[in-house]
Amino acid sequence: MPRPVALALYTPEWTDRAAALIAELWAAAPGGFVAVHHIGSTAVPGLAAKPVVDLLGEADSLAGIEAARAALEGLGWRWRGENGVAGRRYLTRDDPATGERTAHLHVHAAGDRMIAWHLAFRDRLRAEPETAAAYAREKARCAALHPGDSGAYAACKKAWTDGVAAEAVRGASARSCHSRR
Repeated sequence: MPRPVALALYTPEWTDRAAALIAELWAAAPGGFVAVHHIGSTAVPGLAAKPVVDLLGEADSLAGIEAARAALEGLGWRWRGENGVAGRRYLTRDDPATGERTAHLHVHAAGDRMIAWHLAFRDRLRAEPETAAAYAREKARCAALHPGDSGAYAACKKAWTDGVAAEAVRGASARSCHSRR
């Protein structure tokens, strides 16, 4: 059943919640992660978002994360497999008292191109207030069109996010090139 879409004004509490979840993940899967990042709209100061913290885990290998599955599930994470994205392990976490979704965890093997996509998109929004404002408008438009269906909401904004992320990844790659040619 689709979840409703309710955008909330930014709160620094999202950053605190992300930090607590990241500490929990490090403890639950020692050696399983190379890095864990706070991504998505809740990681961008000033940006309205669904109040669901998105995290990106970089794993040495997906097998290592799969080995930590029971420990992660013991913390309340629900294992959803690839969930439509090849090479990803996707987990969700809900508030046990309310059933409301509180967090998403996207895990990819270190070096997977989706890591660069997520980080470049987040960093572009953080660095460019005008891009973040345009994204806020796109999110509001899609939320108005699909208030009762988070899947349709995500699909609605996909072309916008893919375009900005692709541009951000190209920009990041160009800046990191140190060729002598």
